[in-house]
Amino acid sequence: MKRVRPRRSRRVVVLAVVALLGISGIAACSFDGSTEEYSPDDAATAPALINGYRSVGYFPQWGVYGRQYSMKDLQDSGAAGNLSHINYAFGNIHHETLTCFQANKAQESGPDGSDGASDAWADYGMAYDAASSIAGTPDTAEQPLAGSFNQLRQLKAANPGLRAVISLGGWTWSKNFSRAAATDESRKALVSSCIDLYIKGNLPVIEGRGGDGAAAGLFDGIDIDWEWPGTDKGLEGNGVDTENDAENFRLLLQEFRAQLDAYGATTGSSYSLSAFLPANPVVIEAGGWNDPAMFEYLDFGNIQGYDLWGTWEPGLTGHQANLFDDPDDPREDGERFSVDRTVSAYLDAGIDPAQLGLGLAAFGRGWMGADSAEPWGEATGPAPGGEEPGLEDYDELLEVGEEFTDTTLGAAWRFDGDKWWSYDNPETVRLKSDYILEKGLGGGMWWDLAGNRDGSLFAVLSDQLREVPRGPARDRVMPETTVQPPSSPTITPGAATPGATTSDVPPAAEPSLSAQEAADAEPVVWEEGAVYTEGRRVIFEDTVYRTQWWTRGDVPGTEQWGPWLPVDG
Repeated sequence: MKRVRPRRSRRVVVLAVVALLGISGIAACSFDGSTEEYSPDDAATAPALINGYRSVGYFPQWGVYGRQYSMKDLQDSGAAGNLSHINYAFGNIHHETLTCFQANKAQESGPDGSDGASDAWADYGMAYDAASSIAGTPDTAEQPLAGSFNQLRQLKAANPGLRAVISLGGWTWSKNFSRAAATDESRKALVSSCIDLYIKGNLPVIEGRGGDGAAAGLFDGIDIDWEWPGTDKGLEGNGVDTENDAENFRLLLQEFRAQLDAYGATTGSSYSLSAFLPANPVVIEAGGWNDPAMFEYLDFGNIQGYDLWGTWEPGLTGHQANLFDDPDDPREDGERFSVDRTVSAYLDAGIDPAQLGLGLAAFGRGWMGADSAEPWGEATGPAPGGEEPGLEDYDELLEVGEEFTDTTLGAAWRFDGDKWWSYDNPETVRLKSDYILEKGLGGGMWWDLAGNRDGSLFAVLSDQLREVPRGPARDRVMPETTVQPPSSPTITPGAATPGATTSDVPPAAEPSLSAQEAADAEPVVWEEGAVYTEGRRVIFEDTVYRTQWWTRGDVPGTEQWGPWLPVDG
């Protein structure tokens, strides 16, 4: 999860690399906010912008478990039709090799909990049956790509022009960015590994899935979610170099841009580079996020428009996504945030507004023991939440108490006499959509898609963007590419993951089972070193348990929020 978290135009013109190859019909792309439109010849190959605006949604890798949210939910709800980009969250950087990698190793607690953590099972191991597959066909044990990656491929097939982007880092997995960006050698190695893994699709073989080219053509770009260079405002244990991170970050973006363009010149495709932009002015300055030079390499960035306040301060309710400053905010000036104040920090620095997207919340931040319906009242601590205390999906808040909306501030909240929740509702989304139009921004972004299962909140933004003159967003033009899976590569079960230590790599397991096959299988006696995929049942101390996700080494019954649930029979 991410936390805090008159203009001068800078023209940046990037020639499509395919033009160098002599491929006709691909024009240069402008990011200066001009009103030029794509030619008719380009229309079929352009990304699926929403009337010239970007609508970006983050798909949480872990949403397929407890929240039971899949790519098919995006398709069936119609939400996919209101998106131009899906950011798949997240990819991690290995603590030893400082490269992109895949493994099956659970996230642990503490400053070193992200070391080697990855979820290849959710990404491309999990088997989907016909009913849960977008294509309506079951995954087989022989296919190299299953899981969310295969469903994302099917989602793109059903929504031509939709761009899939791999997001690297996030709040939990930003620990190793600083070291990976520190030298020219480490930058080149990191970027090369990320392109090889995600853009070229060369996945390590884990539990019989993956192989060279298994995910080729799936991802159309890379999103950098480094939280946060140059400052200790990120997660405890993150690597930070206060003197050099900002410049190293710029050089890292330069390296990503260079290698993406170079690879694109060989494939005839173009690959986007984007970033998640912070809200806190201290964080912005420390990382150089508002340096126009950064945007010579970035196609666009999405500004954190939420998590402006939260239950890390448990005794005071307040707005987490207010559009404008609240004059009643009792905090010191350096702790007061608003969307407008943050956007202005980027625009005043000379960033082209067309390259900026405004982040919107499909979740709420909440307190319990609140003594007033008015904001900035006393509270006793975080309210119970679905994923963590004080955090809840938008869908789960719709029936909580009474709703309040301040249209002057662009803020909404709910209060039931005890619990106080700050969130975005349809009215604040409309106000923020107007703000996007007024400021000439390139669109909006949602964290996260699983928070609104029917997509109704996302549609408020996209519907409003469709009703106005064409927007200024200009993503890199992408030639039409196949969305069919490549031919099955030769695979070696149990092969090691690049960038992972031997202890990170699970032993080869039995072929992946569909959810129904796992439910039908007889319980087996739990073994400490065995790999158990989603839905498998085991017997431990005379009790039957069912696993909610891939696990190895987690003892049934010892963790309240662990992978194992007790079941009957």
